Amino acid sequence: MKNIPADIIRQLFMILFIVLMGGVLFKSLVPYLSGFLGALTLYILLLNPMKKLILRKWRPGLAALFLLVISFFCILLPFAGVGLMLGKKVGKGLNNFERYIDLIKQKIAVWEEHFGIDLTSSMDTSKISSTLSEGLQSVLGGSVNMIIAIAMMYFLLYFMLTKNEALNAAFDTYSPFKKKYSGLISDEISQKVRSNAIGIPVVAIAQGIVALIGFLIFGVEQPFFWAVIVTVGSMVPVIGAIIGIIPVFLIALSNDNNFQAWGILLYGIIIVGTTDNVIRVYVLNKLDDVHPLITLIGVIIGVPIFGFIGLIFGPLLISLFFMMVRVYTKEYGSMSSKNEVDL
Repeated sequence: MKNIPADIIRQLFMILFIVLMGGVLFKSLVPYLSGFLGALTLYILLLNPMKKLILRKWRPGLAALFLLVISFFCILLPFAGVGLMLGKKVGKGLNNFERYIDLIKQKIAVWEEHFGIDLTSSMDTSKISSTLSEGLQSVLGGSVNMIIAIAMMYFLLYFMLTKNEALNAAFDTYSPFKKKYSGLISDEISQKVRSNAIGIPVVAIAQGIVALIGFLIFGVEQPFFWAVIVTVGSMVPVIGAIIGIIPVFLIALSNDNNFQAWGILLYGIIIVGTTDNVIRVYVLNKLDDVHPLITLIGVIIGVPIFGFIGLIFGPLLISLFFMMVRVYTKEYGSMSSKNEVDL
């Protein structure tokens, strides 16, 4: 029986140790994963402005600090303000939630009697209200982790911007791919992140403005609040504007304002829905030709894994998967030929 060389055994133990330590570190940092992904997103968006400032003889540290401050006031602060506003408004809305549900059940009871069907007997108003309250509290309860993630994001971002060349050198050194493939993967990440980080908010804001016009036309109370709800909802395919339209419809219906209720429902389905499809396809294709199916599946997968920032990195994950398959097929597949073709 042949003995295993001592060098191979030591190497295997070293690999095992690295994997175990990496697993422990990754598990510990999972709650702050959004901070790492946020730093990567802002790094890609701010890299070109950083280079322009350096060309204008700015010191790297000062240029990075300037861009961090700009990003804080132009990106982070508006998102935080919207989050606080939604938390406060939704918290107040939950106090009246049971009353709205009871009024809606009374409306549905008329249809039940007319058509001879039962729809409301299984609706537990208090249970629905308590479930929503618990969900809101769990979101707000993660504020401490969110603060740590944001601090980590800006800490990482500062060094990524100031040590850009060292970062690129490290990526080339430790990348398991050939240099030409590392460049393709890097370009793919940059294009997809830029496309989603810019395109998704632009589409959401445009759809929120269209919804706001409808709320103003039909005289909806607190139109700006509901427009923000539509804006946030439209960032998530499938849910879309419906998350802001349906509550307005139900509230108007419970207040016996049938014209307003059905008017805003039809406006939301026809006008806002059509606007969403047109703007989403146009804007995202303009920034980067991403198939809508990749965006949809990516968001469905990415949000549960990464949280809100999964809107950006979910589609990226799908795109990278297909790129890895193409790289593997090109390098090791039986169909690969000596004459290489661009991916």
